[in-house]
Amino acid sequence: QVQLVESGGGSVQTGGSLRLSCAASGYTVRRNCMAWFRQAPGKEREAVASYDSYGNTAYADAVKGRFTISKDNAKNTLYLQMNSLTPEDTAMYYCAAYDGGCYGQLHQSQYNYWGQGTQVTVSS
Repeated sequence: QVQLVESGGGSVQTGGSLRLSCAASGYTVRRNCMAWFRQAPGKEREAVASYDSYGNTAYADAVKGRFTISKDNAKNTLYLQMNSLTPEDTAMYYCAAYDGGCYGQLHQSQYNYWGQGTQVTVSS
């Protein structure tokens, strides 16, 4: 059974940093497609960053240059390093995984597995 467990969320002030983790079990981070999404209150869930099977990464325009997605294959964990946070980054952040390999970005509807989310709150 696949489980994705996010951690690392919290409350920070504008300009602060957080690193989110997504520990996977029953799923191999190394060769598969994974992503981070977020959903702010009253808004639709949106893609933040993703990895494809070839190690290619993609970022939403709103986070380019501030967020970095990475993996630790030995720990079977996906990360999201978030720097220069602003109140607009406040949201519940979710880790998602696709059951297989892929090239490029996937639509959120294609991801098979989701974590429970971790809250990020940025105050001004």
